[in-house]
Amino acid sequence: MSLLPAHAQEGLRIPAPKQDIAASGRVQTAVFAGGCFWGVQGVFQHVSGVKNAVSGYAGGAAATAHYRMIGSGRTGHAEAVRITYDPAKISYGRLLQIFFSAAHDPTQLNRQGPDIGSQYRSAIFPQSKEQAAVARAYIDQLNATRLYAAPIVTTIEQSKPFYPAEAYHQDYLVNNPMQPYIRYNDLPKIEHLKTLFPDLWRKDPILVVEAGMEG
Repeated sequence: MSLLPAHAQEGLRIPAPKQDIAASGRVQTAVFAGGCFWGVQGVFQHVSGVKNAVSGYAGGAAATAHYRMIGSGRTGHAEAVRITYDPAKISYGRLLQIFFSAAHDPTQLNRQGPDIGSQYRSAIFPQSKEQAAVARAYIDQLNATRLYAAPIVTTIEQSKPFYPAEAYHQDYLVNNPMQPYIRYNDLPKIEHLKTLFPDLWRKDPILVVEAGMEG
C-alpha cells in the first residue's frame, strides 16, 4: 500500500436513497469494498446501529483469500468489509449513503487514491436480491444527480462469499492512527462521516477484538 496521499472525490453531501429496505427485527449483513479495507472498516466502526465491521476479502475463492495472494490483483478478490447492523437503528440504504459519500470515491476504476489494482475496486456484494435492487437503484439515482465529476463505477457482485482477513488487519485504523498512510488517506474519511452524518456518528468505535470475527 502506497504512502502517498489520496486525491479521491470523497466527503460529498449526497441525497439518501429513494428506495430502501423496510426495517426488520433481525440483525442484517452488508458487504462493501471501497479500496483499502482499513479506512472503510474504520468508518463503519463509528456508525450507530453497526454491531460489527470486519475487514476481509470478497469476490474470489477461499484458497486464495490471503493478503499476500490477493495483492497480485489476479485472485478476483476485493478488499472488503462485512458490516453487521441492526436494521431498526440504521437501514441498508443509509449504509449505502455513507459508503458512497464518506467511505470512498465510487468513480475510481480498479483503484482508490494511491492504491491501484482490481483488489481495490469499488464493489457491493449484496446479501439478498432486495439489497441488489436497492444498490442498483441508488447508483442510478446518484448518477442522475451529476454530483460526482465522473460516472460511478461501483460493481454489484452477487453470490460471492466473504472471508475475514488476518487478525493483524482488524481494527487497524484504531490501532495505528499515526501511521502515515492512515493519517493521509483514512482519517479524513472519519471526519467526513462525523461532518455529514452527525446523527449517526458514534464516538467510540465498535471493535472486532471485542465483537469477534463472526459477531
